[in-house]
Amino acid sequence: MNKENKINTQEAPKSVGAYPHARKVGNFLFLSGIGPREKGENANIIPGLGIDARGNFTEFDFEAQVHSVFKNVKTVLEASNAKWEDLVDITVFLVDMKRDFNTFNRLYAEYFKEAQPCRTTVEVKSLPTAIAIELKCVAYIE
Repeated sequence: MNKENKINTQEAPKSVGAYPHARKVGNFLFLSGIGPREKGENANIIPGLGIDARGNFTEFDFEAQVHSVFKNVKTVLEASNAKWEDLVDITVFLVDMKRDFNTFNRLYAEYFKEAQPCRTTVEVKSLPTAIAIELKCVAYIE
């Protein structure tokens, strides 16, 4: 593999580690874990989330995070010359399955009316930042 198959875009939030937004191998596109953070200098801007100086939530809107994570996935797909319909597999990481699964499932159905990739949803204890959701996606580009 060479460097040309690594994809990074200024249009998506910067990665929180040493990894690209995506990597193309053959006709497959593997997206690194993508959360709902907004792009910009402050990597801690999370839609629908307010945190006070002590680290306590002052606002929590899971729907806003879901819409933002889907926007970020779409941004990386487009930067990779792929589209929403190219997604073939999605792994969803939720920090609170009981609280958030039904909301996520409802919004997911709105975003994936036609294109229906395979999906796995798991609960995790935490994610690298204060986000409540992260997606790991695979697309196939012809």
